[in-house]
Amino acid sequence: MTETIAIIGGTGNLGFGLAVRLGLAGFSVCIGSRDGQRAEEAATRAQELVPAGSFAGCANPDAAAEAKRMVVVTVPFASQLATLKGLRETWRSDHVVLDGTVPLATAVGGRPTQLIQPWAGSAAEQARSVLPEHVRLVSGLHTISAAVLADVDEPLAQDTLICGDNAPAKAVVTELIGAIEGLRVVDAGPLAASRMVEGITPLLIGINMRNKTHAGIQLTNLPV
Repeated sequence: MTETIAIIGGTGNLGFGLAVRLGLAGFSVCIGSRDGQRAEEAATRAQELVPAGSFAGCANPDAAAEAKRMVVVTVPFASQLATLKGLRETWRSDHVVLDGTVPLATAVGGRPTQLIQPWAGSAAEQARSVLPEHVRLVSGLHTISAAVLADVDEPLAQDTLICGDNAPAKAVVTELIGAIEGLRVVDAGPLAASRMVEGITPLLIGINMRNKTHAGIQLTNLPV
């Protein structure tokens, strides 16, 4: 049976693009949203883009419950805490949460090229503070263009940096996200390193705005 991956906030740009790519990679994808109807509509759009894929849309708690191992969180920073707390009764000990939240200044009316400083140090560490201890957390996806992900005709040639304190959880993320063609997963260190990695997002946004493109990052001279 095909493994199911849940995407919380999957109706947003990043979540939807990731859903499409995971569907192309052969996974079943459950797109979650606060609004179940919006989730169903997103699943229908994804199915149109990837006819051979398997997509379902449902409310966030139901999406998380469907995940075999990995639950991806792609919500705005302003919604992160409420979303994670709302799933408190859903988390299982075998869940790995991959959090792609970035504390962009848009959360407080600022610009997307600016970063705000969460009280915990990073969005990832803020997530860790509200997740149950038995739930393993990894941060990542901060440098990937949502537009490129959603364009199934556009080949990927990018790296995503992941941070976390649990090696087996990183291995799960590397296996599943790394199954997306053209996307390499690079271990960037402990969860605290998210403080630096999250800062790459507004930097890339500024670069892309100035150059009218969707650039990502690719590290050189790493072992294959």
